[in-house]
Amino acid sequence: MEDQSAHADPLAPATVSEPVTPAVATAAPARKRPRPGERRVQILQTLAQMLEQPGAERITTAALAARLDVSEAALYRHFASKAQMFEGLIEFIESSVFTLVNQIAEREPSGAAQARRIVAVLLQFGEKNPGMTRVMVGDALVFEHERLAARMNQFFDRLESQLRQSLRAAADESGSATPTVDANAIASALVAFAVGRLHRYARSGFRRSPTELLEPALQRLAA
Repeated sequence: MEDQSAHADPLAPATVSEPVTPAVATAAPARKRPRPGERRVQILQTLAQMLEQPGAERITTAALAARLDVSEAALYRHFASKAQMFEGLIEFIESSVFTLVNQIAEREPSGAAQARRIVAVLLQFGEKNPGMTRVMVGDALVFEHERLAARMNQFFDRLESQLRQSLRAAADESGSATPTVDANAIASALVAFAVGRLHRYARSGFRRSPTELLEPALQRLAA
């Protein structure tokens, strides 16, 4: 997830041009109220950051609320359940990855190159977002609602479908006698390869990069 903390604070107080009395100057500043939707983003960012801790156990709403310095009731004003918070993370994964996938499909004329780039952007996304990697491979969803794992499985099914489409075009171009069979087999292998790389990244405590020696591996899988 992109870190929004580097942006200027839109709620920062304006500079006071006139002098104030000592009593006002030393008074405790009023607590800022987040803008509509801002607290939801903060909750999801914090959840993702907590998931980045290697070996992190199941994250409770109590722990999440404590990290945010709010009550659990405050969390439930923005999300009906913890499962809904994880759905927010999955929505971010889906939107981020498939926006890039669609751009690749539109701009890259070669089907084989499309497939290689799609796998590459998936692994690059995981490398830049370790907490999201734990969601993608299911580690963070083990004790959560089963619909979350099902939705993540649908994400990879959709990715494999796009790879089959790209590779079918590549097989046609190369004159394959069985383009559909070839495309299905290679797409399945590429998804298995990508998921394996993400699993290794998560289980190594985010030390083993999912993109190491990526290009030569992809050249052999989707030449």
